[in-house]
Amino acid sequence: MARQSLRENLLEAGFQTIWNSGYSAAGVRDIVAAAGARPGSFTNHFASKEEFAGEVLERYFAYVSGLVEKALAQDGTPPAGRLRRYLDVITSKLEAHDWARGCMIGNLSLETAVQSEPLRRRLVDIFERWGQPFAACIAEGQAAGEITNAFDAEDLADFLLSSWQGAMLRMKVERNPEPLERFKKIIFGTVFEKETAR
Repeated sequence: MARQSLRENLLEAGFQTIWNSGYSAAGVRDIVAAAGARPGSFTNHFASKEEFAGEVLERYFAYVSGLVEKALAQDGTPPAGRLRRYLDVITSKLEAHDWARGCMIGNLSLETAVQSEPLRRRLVDIFERWGQPFAACIAEGQAAGEITNAFDAEDLADFLLSSWQGAMLRMKVERNPEPLERFKKIIFGTVFEKETAR
C-alpha cells in the first residue's frame, strides 16, 4: 500500500483543524503538529495559509458535491422530492454534530470573505458550481409543471442555498433543528409547491 504523502497529511489535518476551530483559530503550527510533520514543512507544499484553505474548501466541496449528486439523482422521485431528500440528508449530518457545526462553506464565508480576497473569490466560484445541479433539478420540475415558473431556475437554486445557509446559522445559535425544519416546511409549502395545489 502506497504511503500517504506529507501534503495529503497536511490537507487532512488542516481539514479537521479548520472544521473544528475555524480559519482564524487554525494556526499553521497546529496543522503541522496534527499532521505529525516537522516545522517548516507547510511552506514546502503551500505558498500561503489562504492557498491551503482554498484547497481544504475544494476538498469539502467535493464531499458535498457527492451528497448532492446522490440526493438529486434521477430515480423516479419528483424533483421537489429530490430537493427535500438533499436537505434531509444534510439535516442528518448536522444532527450527528449536535446542531453545532454547520457547513464549512458557510462558516468560512462568514469568517473570511471580508478579510481574504482570494478566499472570497474561491467561495463565489464554489457557490456558482454548487447551484448548478439544483438549478437543473428545479428546471426539470418546472418543465413538468411541478415547480412554479414564476422565477428562473437559477434564481430559485440560489435562493434555496442562500436561505438554507441562513437556517443553518440560526440552527448553530439555537442548537436545535427547528430553524431547518421551519425552512423546509415553508419552502416546500410555497416555492416548491405544485402550481395546481395553490
